Amino acid sequence: MNIKMEKLEKNIIKLEITVEAERFNKSLKKSIAKNSKTMNIPGFRKGKAPMNIIKKMYGEGVFFEDAINFCCDDTYPEALKEHDINPLDYPKIDIIEIAEGKDFIYTASVSVVPEVKLGEYKGVDAKKTEYKVTDDEIENQLKGMQEKNARVEEKLEGAVAMGDIAIIDFKGFVEEVPFDGGEGTDFELEIGSGSFIDTFEEQLVGLKIGESKEVKVNFPEAYGREDLNGKLATFNVTVKSLKEKELPAIDDEFAKEVSEFDTLEELRNDIKKSLLVSSEDREKKEFEEAVIDAVCSNVEMDIPEIMVKRETDIMLKDLETKLKNQGLDLESYYQYTNNTEEKVRSFMKESAEKRVKTDLVITEIAKIEKIEASDEEMLAKAKQVAAQYGDKDIDKTAEMIMQAQKQYLKIDVVNEKVIDMLVDSAKVIA
Repeated sequence: MNIKMEKLEKNIIKLEITVEAERFNKSLKKSIAKNSKTMNIPGFRKGKAPMNIIKKMYGEGVFFEDAINFCCDDTYPEALKEHDINPLDYPKIDIIEIAEGKDFIYTASVSVVPEVKLGEYKGVDAKKTEYKVTDDEIENQLKGMQEKNARVEEKLEGAVAMGDIAIIDFKGFVEEVPFDGGEGTDFELEIGSGSFIDTFEEQLVGLKIGESKEVKVNFPEAYGREDLNGKLATFNVTVKSLKEKELPAIDDEFAKEVSEFDTLEELRNDIKKSLLVSSEDREKKEFEEAVIDAVCSNVEMDIPEIMVKRETDIMLKDLETKLKNQGLDLESYYQYTNNTEEKVRSFMKESAEKRVKTDLVITEIAKIEKIEASDEEMLAKAKQVAAQYGDKDIDKTAEMIMQAQKQYLKIDVVNEKVIDMLVDSAKVIA
């Protein structure tokens, strides 16, 4: 077998493969054996007609289609292996020459993993942001805990006030025409929560139970629905009943009720400790991203469109899973946000390209630096995953993960080691 390779634009490889006549004839005989038994020739029993009669009736190339498939299935993988080609999709096959008793010649064009031309990747400059924990953040955490433990009671007298929960009926109009999603009955709205657009909630302050009001608000320009973006809307609102929150005092007794601590000071210190861990994680993650961005900015490559499409497919599937967990589906999401799959894919494309480029760069650096993952490192990673599942028998679950997902564990470990190397060598800038 003779193979000629030509590099075309945009990471497409074209192979011209010449298969010896003797080898092609074996594929042809296989095709004849498969198809001749099913051919009906007048005057002959099925499968018993002479070959010259079959060819005369059906044509010389009657067996070529399957012969081509048999031959390409055998020879194309060999050609890829011989030239160390990593294809991204199925090849486009074009027949150059085919005839019984002659060499079979065909071309196979296929997208391949792109060549990655690295620049400097060790010692790159990257900005590191420091996030300090403030007293306000601690107090906000305490207030959140206070809100969760508030008692809600019926408010029988008085008027709507900030912080109250108003049970309302409402109906919205744009240019005196009702719009989809603009109507609600017995809706519980916490005044001041910012759940409704513009000054809707503020305009209800002062209304008493049973009173109604015409509320006028403006939809944001980028609200997400073409029929409502930037439009003035009028809502007819009726307050049907009120509830008010009774917040517990933030003191030692509160600390005992909501936590394992005996004093408010201990609870504050624990909140601070948790916020510090979160801040350090955020700093680490953002610095890693800054380092990787700096490394990737020094790289030259042409990313095949098929790789971007595949990554976009993954991102879209992740979105679908998240929506499903919230009781929604993609079609409902598209309708609610006035989007289409085409628009969403367009929004995702830049992120998909960045992900693909990052993966290719990290893979190339790992190859150059000869960074690999040992079985011990992969097992440790599997135990981390098992621990996240909350399994009691971590060792047993880790072994199962090792058997089922070893290749993914290998990629994760290698990627982490590459990123650690890049981060350790990076220069921090303000």
